[in-house]
Order: sequence, then C-alpha cells, then structure tokens
Amino acid sequence: MIKLENISFTYKNKIALDNVNVRIAEGESVAIIGPNGSGKSTFLKLLNAIIFPSKGKYIFDNTEINEHTLKDIKFLKLFHKRLGFVFQNSDAQLFCSTVFEELAFGLMQMELPEEEVNKRVNDCLNLLNIDKLKDEHPYSLSGGEKKRVAIASVLAMNPEVITLDEPMNGIDPKGKRFLKELLIDLNKSGKTIICATHDFEYIEGVFNRAIVFSEDHKIIRDDKYKNIINNQDFLRKYNII
Repeated sequence: MIKLENISFTYKNKIALDNVNVRIAEGESVAIIGPNGSGKSTFLKLLNAIIFPSKGKYIFDNTEINEHTLKDIKFLKLFHKRLGFVFQNSDAQLFCSTVFEELAFGLMQMELPEEEVNKRVNDCLNLLNIDKLKDEHPYSLSGGEKKRVAIASVLAMNPEVITLDEPMNGIDPKGKRFLKELLIDLNKSGKTIICATHDFEYIEGVFNRAIVFSEDHKIIRDDKYKNIINNQDFLRKYNII
C-alpha cells in the first residue's frame, strides 16, 4: 500500500532522511523508533504529504505522491481522507471554537450530509470518551484531553491508514492504557497503524513490526517488533534506550 523508494529529504542543507526504502502493506501495525532527531517525525510528515522528498519516490496505492499529483483537488481530498495524521503537538492540530466543530471540520470539507457528519462526530466522541467535552473550547482542555480530541478528529474521517507521532506524550498512565487498547482495536478492525514512539512500556502488544532510524537518518533495522524491543544491546548501542 505504501512504498518509499530511495527517499531522501534535506532541509536547510541538513539531511533529515537518507536513502530510505520502506514497504508497508495494508493492515500492518508498525512502530517507528529511533533516537531524537533521527527522522521519525519527518518520515511521518512525508507519508502525509506535508513535505515532499528531495530525492526518490513515494507511492501510495500505486500512485506517486508529489506536488503535481496533489494539485488535483479531488485526488488531494481523497488522499487525506484515506490517510490521517495525529500530530505530536495537539495544539498544532486543533483550531476550531469547540470540540464538536473540531471533529466536524474535515467531514464538512468532504461535503457530507449534515446527518452523516453528526453521526460520525457523535460516534467518535463516544469512542474516545469525550462526549462531555463537545461544547468546550479545545485550548481549555488538558494535554490528555487535547490528544483524545485530535485522535477523534482523525478517526471521524475514517481513514484506512492512521499515522501518529509520539501519541503517548503528555498523557497520564490511564490515558496511555486507553490509547494502547484503542490502537489494538483499530488494527484488528483493518486499519493500518504507523506510529513513531519511544514509550515502550505502554505499547506492548500493539505492533507486529518496527522500523528503526539511526542518528544519521538511515533505516538500520526493519524486523518484528518483539525481536527489536527484546534486544537491549542493540537499543543501547543506537541510543534508543
């Protein structure tokens, strides 16, 4: 479903991704791990076409994703419907006056009927246990509540692929356990999950595969999640723990 071929990304003469080759099949659950500054967030931004590669090709469902293909507004909307992104910093994602409007915003851009918009919003409010917050202003919420709203706004679009950047950041242990179970359930329902994380204590059982980035922005290992996470010497050698 996702194919990156010889991808490099350079920002202000600094390499952020260096010759990355990845294939991710539909329905996989993949952890993206590595030390800070290794390129994990850049990798997710590239998957979501927030940035475009300096070199190489990004192919999503047999179509190359670049500035030219995304000029087609119809294709752009379809792409962003199929692939959702939960940012590391929820404040960068939330901008509407109320939580309800936040969840409805993307659906209204898709020009769905009002009845369908309301149904999806209410379903996602209930799924994330934030129904009581629907009339609140997002900026008045706690970090954990903001994270739930950001996730709900992505799930309301019903994407096939859900990408998350350090989703455990800024939430309490109870919230982390809830998010872990949610990710497992979403993957079981057929969603492809791609998640940058270093919060290994709370994500056991979520991922079947891990892709490891090194400090020099290359992929140094792509293996079963358990094989990587149980190799303490490897994790220490590459400054992951």
